[in-house]
Amino acid sequence: MTEQPSRTPSTRADLGKDPARVSGMFDEVAAGYDRTNTILSLGNDKLWRIATTRAIAPRRGQRILDLAAGTGASSVSLARSGAEVVAGDFSAGMIAEGKRRHGGIPNLSFVEADATALPFADEEFDTVTISFGLRNVNDPDKALREMLRVTKPGGSLVICEFSHPPAALMRGLYRFYNDRVLPVVARAFSSNADAYDYLNESIRDWPDQRTLAGRIRAAGWEQVAWRDLSFGIVALHRARKPATPGRA
Repeated sequence: MTEQPSRTPSTRADLGKDPARVSGMFDEVAAGYDRTNTILSLGNDKLWRIATTRAIAPRRGQRILDLAAGTGASSVSLARSGAEVVAGDFSAGMIAEGKRRHGGIPNLSFVEADATALPFADEEFDTVTISFGLRNVNDPDKALREMLRVTKPGGSLVICEFSHPPAALMRGLYRFYNDRVLPVVARAFSSNADAYDYLNESIRDWPDQRTLAGRIRAAGWEQVAWRDLSFGIVALHRARKPATPGRA
């Protein structure tokens, strides 16, 4: 009998969102992450990135923190404006892949950063943004407060995250896709298909648009608003840090 080679089990996070397990999971998928996301989102990830960039409205002279930046795909589009962009992610594998791909781009730097304990000074950035990463943080409310801390008074927050379609028909179609189609496609294209089981769980567990807006407001941000993208599959939340200390 021929002995079969052993297979190293894939890292698989759960809703406990242990930072080591979540970052390890992303380390494993870093090389093919962007390609797999484009396939699984049916190309919509590029449209969501464009909408997020427009909401940020980056310009020369600004300093922008792009959290959960992954390999830096979103950070590159921001840096093209001339803004100084820091791409932060708590996955060392993602940061390494980002540096490999985009390390030579001017005014773009990569930093390993935990959203709940950011390695930056108070009031350092004009804008903080996070795309498809807040729901992976084990304490999102603490992360929102940390983002507030490092943002200059009057500065802005932009969050792009999976959400809950308000229309019942779209919710049903979206759930069917996530439950039946996505796992099959993920197993064909991802190096860690189990990671996309966690993706489904984290989306189901994540609050809807209005609830998230309330949590952003509770963290100290003001002028909180959102708009739906792709019928509410994704929501783009925006807010500002009070210009006057103590006002919220």
